[in-house]
Amino acid sequence: MSANKSLQLTLAIIKPHVIKNQVALTKIRKLILDNEFQIVRNERISISRSSAESFYAEHSQRFFYTRLITFMSSGPSDVYILARRDAISKWRELLGPTKVYKTIISHPESIRGKFGISDTRNAAHGSDSQETAEKEIKFFFPNFDVKIWFSNHEPEFRAGNTVFNEEIFLHEIKE
Repeated sequence: MSANKSLQLTLAIIKPHVIKNQVALTKIRKLILDNEFQIVRNERISISRSSAESFYAEHSQRFFYTRLITFMSSGPSDVYILARRDAISKWRELLGPTKVYKTIISHPESIRGKFGISDTRNAAHGSDSQETAEKEIKFFFPNFDVKIWFSNHEPEFRAGNTVFNEEIFLHEIKE
């Protein structure tokens, strides 16, 4: 990684149907690592219906909202804070478009092209902007302070002064 340009954070959610499929989850995690993302935080959570409603509130008037809320609260999801240069655009590039039926044809090697089942069960979520990433990170990791991470930890992550702990799927600063 370049020592000059600071890293960017993004939120990634691996959706319930992928968590139930260990092969798919393993392949997505390998893609994350192969694309030089560092895992800053991760947690497996069961998103409550009320939390899903709050997180996806901007879609509340859309036709797919109820189906999305029901699905996202149907089982555990993995939620990650990912770091790398241009993390938001790179993660969204790996995800591919949200419309799975088109994505299977247009971006068959993308995460959604390989592991998406439908537009709702499209395998994973990614923040679409820096502002959204910060808001979404705070939603799922309320004790994580983005500003403190950038001032205290980002230089260590950027310099590659981390070690990957495979057992807990997390990068940790070397001691």
